[in-house]
Amino acid sequence: MLRHLDVAHDRFGLSTPFRISRGVKTAADVVTVTVRQGEAVGRGEAVPYARYGETIDGTLATIHEIGPHIAAGASRADVARLLPAGAARNAVDCALWDLEARLAGTSVAALAGIAEAGALPSAITIGLDHPDAMARAAAKVAHVPLLKIKVDRSDPAAQITAVRAAAPEPRLIVDPNESWTIDTLTALRPHLTEWRIDLLEQPLPAGEDDALTGFDSPVPVCADEALHTAADLDALAGRYAVVNIKLDKTGGLTEALTLANTARAKGFGLMVGCMVCSSLGIAPAMLLGRQAAFVDLDGPLWLSEDRPGGVTDRDGMLSPPSPGFWGSAG
Repeated sequence: MLRHLDVAHDRFGLSTPFRISRGVKTAADVVTVTVRQGEAVGRGEAVPYARYGETIDGTLATIHEIGPHIAAGASRADVARLLPAGAARNAVDCALWDLEARLAGTSVAALAGIAEAGALPSAITIGLDHPDAMARAAAKVAHVPLLKIKVDRSDPAAQITAVRAAAPEPRLIVDPNESWTIDTLTALRPHLTEWRIDLLEQPLPAGEDDALTGFDSPVPVCADEALHTAADLDALAGRYAVVNIKLDKTGGLTEALTLANTARAKGFGLMVGCMVCSSLGIAPAMLLGRQAAFVDLDGPLWLSEDRPGGVTDRDGMLSPPSPGFWGSAG
C-alpha cells in the first residue's frame, strides 16, 4: 500500500527566552513529518540546528527529496542509507517507528525490545543570565532532583555559585555549550567539587577538545556537540566519561539505540538530551531515559503551549505523553 508524506514547519512560542552561550531563542522552530498508510498515521519531529549547518528550509527540502522512497514503502534502514545523521533523518525515522507500531497494533518499546517509557527525573534548565537572575530562577525549583545550568565564559564562577547557593540540594549539570577554553577549565577545576557538580557538559569547543586528553577532571565530563553517532565514540575515549545522546544528532531513535548500546559497551556513561522542541520530539527520547544516568528532556517545558496530550512535569519528574500520542495505538 502506498504511503502519503506530509512535511511542515511548525513554530512554538516560548514562555520565557532561552539563553545559552551562543544565543537566545524566543520560539522553537521544528519540522514535523507525518506518514500515512491506510488509516494508520505516524508522526515525527526534529529541530534543525544552525550549529550543525542545518536550517528549516534545508531540512524540509531534504525530506521532500526522499518523498518518493517513503511513498513506496522505504524502511528505517532504507532511510539511514538515504539520509545522513541529523534533523531530517530524525523526523522521518521517528515517524516510521510510530507508523510501524500502529500498523502492528503494539508499541515502539515492544518493537525495540526495551522497557516502556515511565516517569523520569529530568533536568530543569536554568538559562544563562546575570547571576542574581539565575539565582532567583534556581530558587523557584530548588526542590527538584536535577538542575542544569547554562553558563558562558564571562563569569562562570559567579553564575555557578549563585545557582548552587539558591538550590543546594539538587544534582547539578553545568553546560558551557563549548564556550570555555582549557585555561578556563583549569582555573575552575579546584571549585568543581566545591560546587558539587555532578556533570560538566561540553566545556570546550568540539574541535578543540583534544586538550581534554590527560586532563584530570574531578567530575565527569560529557560530550555533547562532540558526539553524533556511534562512529564518533572511539575518538572520544580519554576525553569524556559520559556522552549526551540527542535524536536530532543521531538521526533518529534507530541510531540512538545503537549508540546507547555501543557507548555502554565501551564504558561511557549515558545522558539523554534534547533541543527546545515539543513533546513530539521528546516522546521517542524518553524510551532511552531508563538507560541514562542523566536525563535532560525539558524542552517542551519552555513552550507557552505544547502539542495536546504531551509530556507533563511535576517537581522535576517528567511523565510520558498521553496514550496514543506517539509510539502506540493508544
